[in-house]
Amino acid sequence: MKKKILVTLLLVVVLSMLAAFAPAGEEKTVKVCVSWNEKVHSLIQAWQDYMEMYAKELEPTTGIKYEWIVNVANGDANLQNNNIQDCINQKVDYIVARSQDSGTIGASIKAAEEAGIPFITFDRASTSGEPTAHVGEDGYLQARSTAEAFAKLLKDNGVEGKCIELQGDLLDNTAVLRHNAWAEVEKELGAWTTIAEVPTEWKPEKFYQGALNALQANPDANCMYVASDFAFSSVENALSAVDKDAPAGDPKHIWMAADDINPMGYEAMVNGIIDVGTTWEAYSVSVLLVDTLNKMVNGEPYEKVNLIAGRLATPENVQTLEYLYSTDPKYAD
Repeated sequence: MKKKILVTLLLVVVLSMLAAFAPAGEEKTVKVCVSWNEKVHSLIQAWQDYMEMYAKELEPTTGIKYEWIVNVANGDANLQNNNIQDCINQKVDYIVARSQDSGTIGASIKAAEEAGIPFITFDRASTSGEPTAHVGEDGYLQARSTAEAFAKLLKDNGVEGKCIELQGDLLDNTAVLRHNAWAEVEKELGAWTTIAEVPTEWKPEKFYQGALNALQANPDANCMYVASDFAFSSVENALSAVDKDAPAGDPKHIWMAADDINPMGYEAMVNGIIDVGTTWEAYSVSVLLVDTLNKMVNGEPYEKVNLIAGRLATPENVQTLEYLYSTDPKYAD
């Protein structure tokens, strides 16, 4: 009996030693090229930081170590295609791109496909080529959420809206989706009439000059839709120039809907200048991207289109929303 116990104990010791010295699962190093169209906007740096942070947190569990190769096109679609070609030449494992131009990015998608490199469009979908997958937020549902809430707000306050629409860059599919949603809700609910449409190309100076020109040409305007609040200080400067930069409750207040809740928009909403908007989710979208990459690396099934919905924000609830990058001083515009 004692002999059997001794043998059993020896086996336990041997097995424990083998387990202790057994090689751990091999770590996979995966090269990911991330091509940004620009990096002026603090949201883009937040996306990059959140991607890297979340991937690093998962590394002990997944065994996947990402090497991020980042390039920036400075608002030049041709430069972005050249940057992506450089990544293809470096034989990266995956390409992630937020396009400058939803149309011209198709050339890069095709080049990556020919090289056998999976291509993920991020935030801005392609209108000219089919990527391996797309990760982003639903721009149409985001703007529709804002527009529907804005219509209710105007009706609840007995306001017949005469609105100025500050559009984005209509070469960007997200800007087109937001415009379409705004126009559809206008037609369906009849809470306002858009009396001026102002393309801004997502340029702060055009937000300012376009808003100022529209306000001066339409002194009866009492509401405004801003397709993105990333440059909201430019809009406020235009409002100030015509003495209409006033919070809700002030007779001079322009009823204001603005999407994204970026740092400038967050501050304006807290101060009662923006009445309603829907968030553009920096953290959640970054998490979704890394989760999609992990599935690809592991050969697991993944969705080709991965979209999340933003959250409706008002002056009453915006300070309670969690995971808003806008509240992090690191990303203050």
